[in-house]
Amino acid sequence: MARLTKRIVDAVAARGADYFLWDDELPGFGLRVFRSGKRSYLVQYRAAGRTRRYTIGLHGVWTPETARREARVLLGRIAQGENPSEQRRLDHQAITVKELCDLYLQDADKGLILGKARRPKKLSTLTIDRSRIRRHIIPLLGTRRVKDIASSDVSRFVRDVTAGRTKANVKTKMRGRAIVRGGAGTAARAVGLLGGIFTYAIEQGIIERNPAHGVRKQADRVKDRRLTEGEYRELGALLRIARKNDALGTSLAAIRFLALTGCRRSEIVGLKWIEVDVENSCLRLEDSKEGASVRPIGLPVLNMTDDLSEGEQGERGTFVFPGTIEGKPLVGFPKYWKKVLKGTTLEGITPHVLRHSFASIANDLGFTEATVASLLGHSRRTVTSRYIHTVDTALIMAADTIAGYINGLLDGVHFARTSYALDRPAREAALSRLFSEVVADVEALAA
Repeated sequence: MARLTKRIVDAVAARGADYFLWDDELPGFGLRVFRSGKRSYLVQYRAAGRTRRYTIGLHGVWTPETARREARVLLGRIAQGENPSEQRRLDHQAITVKELCDLYLQDADKGLILGKARRPKKLSTLTIDRSRIRRHIIPLLGTRRVKDIASSDVSRFVRDVTAGRTKANVKTKMRGRAIVRGGAGTAARAVGLLGGIFTYAIEQGIIERNPAHGVRKQADRVKDRRLTEGEYRELGALLRIARKNDALGTSLAAIRFLALTGCRRSEIVGLKWIEVDVENSCLRLEDSKEGASVRPIGLPVLNMTDDLSEGEQGERGTFVFPGTIEGKPLVGFPKYWKKVLKGTTLEGITPHVLRHSFASIANDLGFTEATVASLLGHSRRTVTSRYIHTVDTALIMAADTIAGYINGLLDGVHFARTSYALDRPAREAALSRLFSEVVADVEALAA
């Protein structure tokens, strides 16, 4: 066969079976004629001991000359050890971002995806992950092949989520609705999850590099909102007013408990009586954000548990703040929270502000960062901080002082703050006197 030209290709006729015409000028370059009359250009080569064929394209879309130029490029790559036919097969089998997310969630459900402190991700965390995947990642990147995702695609993903491209308002169940707004904070968290999913893909051998690495995102806004003493008094007044509504009773107790302990909302709403250690003045949380956690609590909190246990018998397995369904915890706390604060100057705050305010009051009273971290249940990263956590008496005294101060503010007490405005030596002396008084009271009660 001579050189393949347009005249020759146009003149070929279909037969009862497919056949090939080969170009004499460029070995390996040829034309396949199908029995249907369709014609396509291809290259034929050997790789790994087998004959391979790679289709360039159909005649009409490709001319003999453009197909020949493409064949020269392909044969050059083949001479350097590449296998374009195998690469095309792998490309066709490459998984999409949606398929990768499905694999990621399947392994996460089995406890194979490790989160904070190298522990399997909690169910609540996986619920949020699923929402971010369903609401943001899949709509924007779901159909793309993982191997084709570049850093520029991830940057565009961040911009789109920030701009609200994925915002939605959809019905989720009988009385449920998902309102997705997007924004910079949502984008930062979504791309953080996306980066974790790509890291998983690297571990599985699907890709070699993480396209989310180095992508710029807006820094999380520092949460510095805290309650002033006047706002604490206002909150206490609101709680007293809300007592008139019997339906809010359990929620009001939970709000006060949050304020006096500095615990997270989920830790208090799901608190069980079995986790309340009255004898040792602490909460022994079975499962917090940091795993099992011990939280010293003050006398005002212990008094609350005494009041709450009346009628509940404090049975093991029951919840300190029960819901309307027997054996279930309080449901709908955010709704009740908003109802109590609606129309007031505190309307915009979240339950987490109480945790931040607890830490701020502790700092105002002169307690060290290590002590505050232990009271809040922050994860301990150093050997020294683990030793500090075992100083139970000092931590209980600190919890007594802080909870007593906040309890007084909620009850409308006006404290003299002069001692807390003193220099460090004077403040430490004042605290030392305060601790001595607490010890004296404890000894008096013991006697």
